[in-house]
Amino acid sequence: MDEVDRKILAELQDNGRLTVTELAARVRLSLSPCHRRLRELERGGAILGYRAVLDAGVVGLAFQALVFVTMRQEDRDTVAAFEQALVDIPQVIQAQRLFGDPDYLLRIATADLESFQRLYDEKLATLPGVQRLSSTLVMKHVVHERALPLEHR
Repeated sequence: MDEVDRKILAELQDNGRLTVTELAARVRLSLSPCHRRLRELERGGAILGYRAVLDAGVVGLAFQALVFVTMRQEDRDTVAAFEQALVDIPQVIQAQRLFGDPDYLLRIATADLESFQRLYDEKLATLPGVQRLSSTLVMKHVVHERALPLEHR
């Protein structure tokens, strides 16, 4: 990946709706080489997809919580079952496996506290291998959906 590829990625992180013509002009390439580079970045996995970034409050999901999960058992089958179960819960908008304790960090979005409590009791607490759940409420997003820093310093 060279500097031109980084410029392409930076522009797309800033505005994923750019046309290839607009993108080419911004990175100072002609249309055809820009298009080739873009397709190669997609095929190579640097670009995972394109999506709209939504305002959770506007779409009725203003309540967010972080849930820390400590596993009772971490054998391969239990971890795989736990992670697949997370994928199947749409309110889990981010899930990360961690080194150390806790084992996972989940970001949850629901309409309100009551919806979160129901999700917590009926789904999260019943996930395979879970020993303990601990949660904290998100008060405010300070840095939200930031683009990846493409400068390597």
